Amino acid sequence: MIVELGAFCLILALTLSAVQMGLSLAGRFLRSRVMASAGEGAALAAFAAVAVAFGALMFSFVTSDFSVANVAANSHSEKPLLYRVAATWGSHEGSMLLWCLALTGFGAAVAVQGRGLPLGLKAMTVATQGGLGTIFLAYTVFASNPFMRLLPAPVEGRSLNPLLQDPALAFHPPFLYAGYVGMSVVFSLAVGALVEGKVDAAWARWVRPWALAAWSMLTVGITLGAFWAYYELGWGGWWFWDPVENASFMPWLIATALLHSAIVTEKRGALTGWTVFLALAAFTFSMLGAFLVRSGVLTSVHAFAVDPTRGVLLLMILGVTAGLGFALFAWRAPALTPGGVFAPISRESALVLNNILLAAATATVLLGTLFPLIREAMTGEAISVGPPFFNLTFTPLMAALAVILPAGPLLAWKRGDARGVYQRLWVAALIAVAIGLLTYGLVQPRKAFSAAGIGLGAWLILGALAELAERTQALKGDGSTTLRRLIGLPRGAWGMTLAHLGLGVFILGACFETGWKVEAAEVLPVGGTLDVGAYHLVLDRIQGVEGPNYEAERGMLRAYRGETLICRPAPERRFYPAGGQTTSEVAICLQGLNHLYVVLGERRATATAPVWLVRAYWNPLASLIFLGPLIMAIGGLISLSDRRLRLGVGQKRKAGA
Repeated sequence: MIVELGAFCLILALTLSAVQMGLSLAGRFLRSRVMASAGEGAALAAFAAVAVAFGALMFSFVTSDFSVANVAANSHSEKPLLYRVAATWGSHEGSMLLWCLALTGFGAAVAVQGRGLPLGLKAMTVATQGGLGTIFLAYTVFASNPFMRLLPAPVEGRSLNPLLQDPALAFHPPFLYAGYVGMSVVFSLAVGALVEGKVDAAWARWVRPWALAAWSMLTVGITLGAFWAYYELGWGGWWFWDPVENASFMPWLIATALLHSAIVTEKRGALTGWTVFLALAAFTFSMLGAFLVRSGVLTSVHAFAVDPTRGVLLLMILGVTAGLGFALFAWRAPALTPGGVFAPISRESALVLNNILLAAATATVLLGTLFPLIREAMTGEAISVGPPFFNLTFTPLMAALAVILPAGPLLAWKRGDARGVYQRLWVAALIAVAIGLLTYGLVQPRKAFSAAGIGLGAWLILGALAELAERTQALKGDGSTTLRRLIGLPRGAWGMTLAHLGLGVFILGACFETGWKVEAAEVLPVGGTLDVGAYHLVLDRIQGVEGPNYEAERGMLRAYRGETLICRPAPERRFYPAGGQTTSEVAICLQGLNHLYVVLGERRATATAPVWLVRAYWNPLASLIFLGPLIMAIGGLISLSDRRLRLGVGQKRKAGA
């Protein structure tokens, strides 16, 4: 009965989303607040219906109702409760329902939080959200229904992919989808503004919090995904330029450009057309990611489905939705005001250069992701584009961005003073260059690129601190005055500082880990030893482990630095009988910010005694790789809490109404 209720609510949500779109359009073109309010009510009802459907599917997984095809294909009665809950969104069908939950949730949020918007803009925004909800709910109901029954019901399920039975993968998709689908609001706001024919500072001020919220959630989601790949796949790395990883990275890059472009539109009324274009592109790249992950065109451990038919439907949704949005943009763009002029040396120019580099970086990732697919479709020849391509194309663009980033906030609007910026940043630049040179000369020569990256990371951190000192005039007052100014800084300023500082922290970690990691591998019997860097590992014993839904061999090791025992790594090699799959569970010993990373390989029989392949990595400052993006996300959320950012549009609109 619960399953039927979920199926009914899913169809009801589809109907309500269509009603939401129709009533909101009527409210916009008839200028009827009653019709527009009814459309907003339908948005709330559609979200409630999808929430009930999602709860019904989760209940089916928790209770192991194998009469539901989706549950039978992706769950098992012996699976721990957390992973039965996570299996709700661990399949193609469940993930699409999570997408619809986020989409209708953001539509409801716009309906509730948009009180300060003009009638026409709000009605068109809610209508566009309703249209998007109608399209994706129709796809879910008719092509990816998670409530399909199996008759007769199997006694047991096939279980979820063991690689996905991990805490990080339980939380990674909700954050990722909140970021992905959150871009739908900026898409809808862009469509609404184009229909209304007015893109101004107030519109940009309203777009920013939605873009910021989505960007922050997407940052957390990508970081959790990278951390999962780091410790679950057992490859010793954290980013592999996997096409599915790229699919989530491209919307993040576009959203980052949008956040900076919207500042120019808000403060100076410039770049209006470009800001609208980015708002449309952000959700377009999110939909492209949904297509790539679910169409079967990519081979990846992250991919959900290998189903060309459903992939074609998603491609059609992408083409229709993005096509209509950009067609509207092409029609309205000539009428958008160009905004104020500015000098080549100004904050506007710095933000424009920032956007050019981010757009070029996105184009590079897009080319590297799609070129193998295009080449194979045209010639039938399968090729791959890996890290060397991205290192040669993407990295220089981001390095250039890092160089200019600290100077931007110190430049004045309209016309800046380059000499004044130099006077504020020369100490930071000198220290950063010295750090890079010392790293190159003292730590290990012939690591020029890694040393340069470390200098860039230090430059970003020191530049952010210098900008903070400039805002508080820390060098011109006593400690109590500086503290009072720090406390009085707007949250938006704190958020920007943390975001830039977090990027610097990430670059430091990535360059240290990439340039100075050490790897070793040996086939060891019990009692065997392995040296990696300054560490000495001893394999004490192998013990059998019975998990809730797996059997494992656990390697019990001791790790020494010199004569000091620093930790006891216990990596595992697990076998899941339900799916017949084997996985590696790595052990990570934290040594400050550094990681000693140990993987237990398969057992090998010999004439004397069994042996096991043991791989170990010394990853210096690897914790910074994941700490940096989290600092960036925290900065975004702090900015989002700034009352001026949240309430400014309503006040401006009411004042000017």
